[in-house]
Amino acid sequence: MNEPPAGLYLHVPFCSQVCPYCDFAVRTGDAARRRRYVDHLLQEIELYTGYPLEFDTIYFGGGTPSSLEPADLERIIGDVRRQLNVAGSSRIFLEANPEDADAARLADWKRLGVETLSLGVQSFDAASLKFLGRRHDPQRARQSVEQARQAGFATVAIDLIYGLPGQSAADWRQQLEAALEIGVDHLSCYQLTIHERTRFGLLAKRGKLVQLPQDSQAELFHLTHRFLADAGMQGYEVSQFAAGPEHRSRHNMKYWNHTPYLGLGPSAHSYEGDRRWWNLRRTDDYQDCVRDGRRPVEEEESLDAQALVLEALMTGLRTYAGVDLRVVEQRWGIDLLSRNRSLVERLVSGGFAEFDGTRLAPTLDGLAIADSLAPRFDLG
Repeated sequence: MNEPPAGLYLHVPFCSQVCPYCDFAVRTGDAARRRRYVDHLLQEIELYTGYPLEFDTIYFGGGTPSSLEPADLERIIGDVRRQLNVAGSSRIFLEANPEDADAARLADWKRLGVETLSLGVQSFDAASLKFLGRRHDPQRARQSVEQARQAGFATVAIDLIYGLPGQSAADWRQQLEAALEIGVDHLSCYQLTIHERTRFGLLAKRGKLVQLPQDSQAELFHLTHRFLADAGMQGYEVSQFAAGPEHRSRHNMKYWNHTPYLGLGPSAHSYEGDRRWWNLRRTDDYQDCVRDGRRPVEEEESLDAQALVLEALMTGLRTYAGVDLRVVEQRWGIDLLSRNRSLVERLVSGGFAEFDGTRLAPTLDGLAIADSLAPRFDLG
C-alpha cells in the first residue's frame, strides 16, 4: 500500500501577548527576536534535508504565524521547497490574528501561495474578547474576514470559542449567526478548556473563575452541530465544520488518519510508522540545540499495535466518518469487532454510534462523549 503524502507543521512561538486560556508553547518577542528564531528554524529545516517523505501540506501554526514578516515567511517556504520533497499540489495553511490581517499583508500571504487562511477571531462579542484577552474588537474581526475574502483565498476559516462562564445558548447562537453572515468557508468551534498552567487555571484554583456547568456545555455542543448543519456547514470532526469537502483541513485530517507528519519548531510533534517524537518546548533550549547542529528532539517513543489502535479509536471516534474496523485489522492485525461485539451493540442500541458491519461512526450524542469511548475497547 502506497503511503499517502505527509504533512509539514511549522511552529511559530510568538504572540504579542499570551492569552489567559492558552497552554501552547508561546512567548512574546520583538522583531529582532523573531528574525533570530526564523534563522534557527531554517537551520532545523536543513537538518532534515532529503527526509524520505513527500509533503502535500505546509501548516504554519502557533503562536501567531502572522507575527512574522512576509519576507521571513517567504524565506521559510523557499527553504522548505529546496530542502524537502514538497508535492506540486501542496497546500499552505496560515494561522493569523485579525489585527495582523491588513490589506498589504493579505496580498503578501496570497502571493506566497497561502490557500487556507485561518483567523483567530474567537468571538464577535466585545465583552467576550476582553475576557479572552484578545487585542481585536468585533469590528476588526468582521473586517479581517471580509478583506480575506476579497483577497481571494481558497478557504477563509475562523476559530470561535464557546462555553465561557455565564454564556447562554442565545449568546452562542448569535456568535454562530455572525460567522455565517460574513460567509466563512470553515469554522473551528472550540469549547473553553481551563488548563492548570494558564492564567485562567490560576484563577480557577483561587475560585475566581467558575466554568460553565457540564449540562450547559453539552447544550452548547449540540446547538453548535445542529445549527451549523442546518445552515449547510457540515461537521466532520468534534470541533470542525466546512461549507464543503474542499474546505476541510487536509492537514489536520492527517493527524486523525495516522498519516505521517513532520513538526518543526519548539514543542512540535512528528509521527511516522510506529514512531513519534517531539521537540524541546522552550524556545531558548530549542535554539541552543539547533545552533549546535543537532535535531532538537526532546523525546521519542515507539508505538506497538495496541497503542496505534487505541489512537485510531481516540481520533476516529471524534470524527463523523468514525473508524473502519476492517482497515484497523488489516493495518495493525487486531480484530476489534470480535473482541468488542457486545460493546459495539451497546453503543448502537444506546444511540451513541451507528455500525454498518465494518465502519463504526459516532452519532451526535456519541461525539459529545467521544473521548470516553475509546478506553472502553478491549485491545487484547
